[in-house]
Amino acid sequence: MQQKDTLLSADLQRFIDKFEPSKFKTLTRGIEVRGTNNLHQSIAGAKELIERLKLNLSVHHTAEMALYGSFEVLSRQAT
Repeated sequence: MQQKDTLLSADLQRFIDKFEPSKFKTLTRGIEVRGTNNLHQSIAGAKELIERLKLNLSVHHTAEMALYGSFEVLSRQAT
């Protein structure tokens, strides 16, 4: 399921296009990537992609999100 929203920042849209999450939910300040099988590997990959592309994004995750195999990718100004 790939959702595209015209209100997504250019950096966030670029992240989605490159990371290609199978499922994500659009949030007001970013996206929530859902249903990852290897959460640690997915978070590390997302952080590496953000750094490599010099995107103005950050990764946020909590223990509660880990229960559902999810993490958030947020615009830095929103954190």
